[in-house]
Amino acid sequence: MLTVKLAKTPAERDHCYLLRIETFVRGQGVPMSMELDDHDEADALHFLGTENDLPVATARILLIDGAAKIQRVAVVESSRGKGYGRDIMQAMIDNVTEHRRAEALVLDAQTHAFNFYERLGFVAEGDEFDDAGIPHRRMRRTV
Repeated sequence: MLTVKLAKTPAERDHCYLLRIETFVRGQGVPMSMELDDHDEADALHFLGTENDLPVATARILLIDGAAKIQRVAVVESSRGKGYGRDIMQAMIDNVTEHRRAEALVLDAQTHAFNFYERLGFVAEGDEFDDAGIPHRRMRRTV
């Protein structure tokens, strides 16, 4: 079972960063300079998912122009297929709704994950685009 919480301490955020590096930098070849940025320590809300106290999932939210932009959704390879991506997404949706952080949630979905986000109520907007050599599409869900 996945336990999701807002990562508030430096150690919790470090777990989030390490999961992202493993997933995106090592796993997908995203340059480190594109993965970690100034938002990480300045204004991002980081979510950390643990299984038996081990970090296995992460994602972050940036509040931009009245929307909560979900980014960096990652589940370690050994924990995929257990519904943890859905669980961390639902925790973020619930957090934004409960705290009235924004009126809409937006994300840039890798095209291979498009159906996953559709099942969570996100709707595609605009054309496909490239980000770090990976095809993406903007998606939105109202709160």
